[in-house]
Amino acid sequence: MGRGRVQLKRIENKISRQVTFSKRRTGLLKKANEISVLCDADIALIVFSPSGKLFEFSTHSRSIFYQFCFLFINSHCQYNLD
Repeated sequence: MGRGRVQLKRIENKISRQVTFSKRRTGLLKKANEISVLCDADIALIVFSPSGKLFEFSTHSRSIFYQFCFLFINSHCQYNLD
């Protein structure tokens, strides 16, 4: 018999919310690493905690992370200088 489905809604208890965030962040980083190894994929993962702390993961090198940042900035921050 498997686990029941978790109802997705905001966790009201601050401590429980932080514990859940920490556990799920760890699981997400593990899955990103697994898909990278199994499929030889380049992965860049950016996660911000509720307090604003940055967590990042990238495979092979940080160049993937910087490529993403460069592409994101170029595609979302185009200014018209006319």
